[in-house]
Amino acid sequence: MAKVLLVDDDLTTLQVVSELLRQEGHEVFPFSNGNAAIAGLTAHAPDLVITDLYFDKTRAQGLEVVEKARALSPPAEVIVITGFGTIETALRATKLGAYDYLEKPFKVEELKLCVQRTLSYSAARNETVHLRRQLKKKYGFDQIVGSAPKMVEVFKMIERVANTDSTILVLGESGTGKELVARALHYNSRRQFAPFVPVNCSALPENLLESELFGHCRGAFTGAIGDKKGLFEEADGGTIFLDEVGSMSAMLQSRLLRVLQEREVRRVGENRPIYVNVRVVAASNEPLEKRIKEGSFREDLYYRLNVIAIPLPSLRERREDIPLLTAHFLKGKMAPAASQPLRITRQAMEILRRYDWPGNVRELENALERAAVLCEGGLIQAADLPPHLLAAVQDADLMPETQTAPPLPAVPDSAVYPLHPPGAPETASAAAAPGADAPIIPMKAYLQQQELAYLNRAIQQCGGNKEQAALQLGISVATLYRRLNAEEKEP
Repeated sequence: MAKVLLVDDDLTTLQVVSELLRQEGHEVFPFSNGNAAIAGLTAHAPDLVITDLYFDKTRAQGLEVVEKARALSPPAEVIVITGFGTIETALRATKLGAYDYLEKPFKVEELKLCVQRTLSYSAARNETVHLRRQLKKKYGFDQIVGSAPKMVEVFKMIERVANTDSTILVLGESGTGKELVARALHYNSRRQFAPFVPVNCSALPENLLESELFGHCRGAFTGAIGDKKGLFEEADGGTIFLDEVGSMSAMLQSRLLRVLQEREVRRVGENRPIYVNVRVVAASNEPLEKRIKEGSFREDLYYRLNVIAIPLPSLRERREDIPLLTAHFLKGKMAPAASQPLRITRQAMEILRRYDWPGNVRELENALERAAVLCEGGLIQAADLPPHLLAAVQDADLMPETQTAPPLPAVPDSAVYPLHPPGAPETASAAAAPGADAPIIPMKAYLQQQELAYLNRAIQQCGGNKEQAALQLGISVATLYRRLNAEEKEP
């Protein structure tokens, strides 16, 4: 069941415990010498170490065994046995990372229970670590797909602010990926091991949203049969994502303002404040300045939320990302459900490029999912796309009556659009992707080219003023000059 390294200079105890553990199904590596046991840690990579604290009744060499066992990768769990030391010494061992300790003499059942409890804890912890890694991978920066200049700016901003506690306001139309950005901020910050709590503020009525956000005490209203934690309390130590924050009522805006100012909440029906350590990421699909002018949103709350703003471009503002997103969906999310690799024709891809996508990335994903289900032979053709999409593209192509409407590209529908250039990685990423006909060059050289082009574009947009460009880029002028010179000299 587990590999156990056992250390004890009492040979009788060493033999009895070794036999007991083997009867329980464990693989046992017994040592009567501390130095040999430390060497055996690397050789055997045990799951569990059971060590005496004192050898020859004089030297607490067991503490060194504990320290070395916890330094392994992955670290071994440790149970310490003490017969001559004090409880204080055993507690010192737990501070070094030991999970539990036993005092000699101990009963057989005590040892069995201690081993079982320690291994159960280890399994649960490893599972938690694995799940956290999966979450971080799922919501990592590379899961936000795009190479358009506006998306490059978004990626840089996310990387700069992810590991701060500043309040973030994510702005963008519906379907642009606001929650994906919020999750990327959370799972790439020091709060990643605490909860991420998403709340759709427009989906709940005012009285219910208040109770959900701040909690309530027993008897606060009809049906409140017990105390309930609010979502701010549930997110303590982590991040709360307030989607469509502009839909909040005036009363809830006032309460949210107090949370941001004082970092405390009050449950409905209760006056006692509860301190919360929560990072707030808010989102809106319309400019909040418009609601301020209409008098439906508090200006002081807006400034509290808008500490750092991350505007997300609509899909029609970054049409060059449509092939990249299509590849991401067809070769990533939808490929496992398909019986064969999915492909798309050039004509179908051109239609995707021309459509305005009012539902943005979410609408593109849904259209591709429909096409993937309806297509034959794993090849998505124009006819497999949603009818309203085809009609909208044709209407968009209509010119004034005095002009002739341009037809769709004269490319046979059988011609397959290359979802990836030959030799390119199978999954889309946040980094810019070369065109289909571009030669493959070393990644370092490619990234340097992209950064140099981006720096020069920023300087051009600032009318050649490098000081202003550096300010817009969020770097010092010295850094800008250094990067320009370094990349221009690179062979």
